[in-house]
Amino acid sequence: MDSNSTLWTSGPHPQSTYTEAVTVAPTIFPRIGYNILSYLMFINTLLSVFNNGIVITVMLRNPSLLQPMNVFILSLAVSDLMIGLCGSLVVTITNYQGSFFIGHAACVFQGFAVNYFGLVSLCTLTLLAYERYNIVCNPKAGLKMNMRRSVIGLFLVWVFCLFWAVTPLFGWSSYGPEGVQTSCSLAWEERSWSNYSYLILYTLLCFIFPVTVIIYCYSKVLTSMNKLNKSVELQGGRSSQKENDHAISMVLAMIIAFFVCWMPYTALSVVVVVDPELYIPPLVATMPMYFAKTSPVYNPIIYFLSNKQFRDATLELLSCGRYFPRTPALVSIHMHSMNSTRVTPLSRNVKMNSKVLPV
Repeated sequence: MDSNSTLWTSGPHPQSTYTEAVTVAPTIFPRIGYNILSYLMFINTLLSVFNNGIVITVMLRNPSLLQPMNVFILSLAVSDLMIGLCGSLVVTITNYQGSFFIGHAACVFQGFAVNYFGLVSLCTLTLLAYERYNIVCNPKAGLKMNMRRSVIGLFLVWVFCLFWAVTPLFGWSSYGPEGVQTSCSLAWEERSWSNYSYLILYTLLCFIFPVTVIIYCYSKVLTSMNKLNKSVELQGGRSSQKENDHAISMVLAMIIAFFVCWMPYTALSVVVVVDPELYIPPLVATMPMYFAKTSPVYNPIIYFLSNKQFRDATLELLSCGRYFPRTPALVSIHMHSMNSTRVTPLSRNVKMNSKVLPV
């Protein structure tokens, strides 16, 4: 069997043989298929790097945006940017070549990086949902929100995710080539109890738990906002149904994007554990990681649409200072409930004491 049809094997072999096998990894997918994947990942890489680069630049150029809650968004942008650079960019190149030609060490690094930064993004979204819940539904806890608490929360998130990303390097599961052999991730196809135990706990603690927290927190936030809106109407105040509808749309967008990116990834691990003998076609085995790599594209767009002050700062940056907000940012019911402070309009001389939280 020639080098264009030989599959990678998971059995033991000498180091030199294994390294050579990885270096001249086989082409097991039609050439046109690799070209399509390479093109899609190229677009994904451009959008991921551009979108998250804009978020980071805007945050650093506007110190007033670096508030306790917005630090989560900065962390999210950093982790998403690293997914684009360590994941999507590498996959673009390897698909263009038609094989993972850059060696075993690069394969392990890519699997580790995508797993680590993907988990950081996922857990940061969970922490963000929890803090939003505190601000709206648990005012006493929300009042304690400060930069120190945010930094500690992010530190715990990065350490927690590092544990789950590092353990496969020491034998609890492993990283290796997947699917059509042009990307690397957790060794889903490895049939061993060590791998099964990792996948089970990984699924429970790194997907099921975050999803539960996100859905619970945002459902409570939306319920509280509706109650506040009705209370204001009963007292003769202005209805803010439009603002509530906007908030609901943003929350639904976050949850849908979350599921689109991470559900296939989790479903594959569950299927492998439930039915170890099931044959998974290479393309099917590859797609979950490709969906996960699209997450860095969505998050900055959702944040751009949900936060007027950030949107104005972004448009000002992209227009090289020619953009000016047409109308001041008014304090609405939903923004006031999501913030514990007054929202001020962004101008070229934005005030240092203004605080903005995304919906």
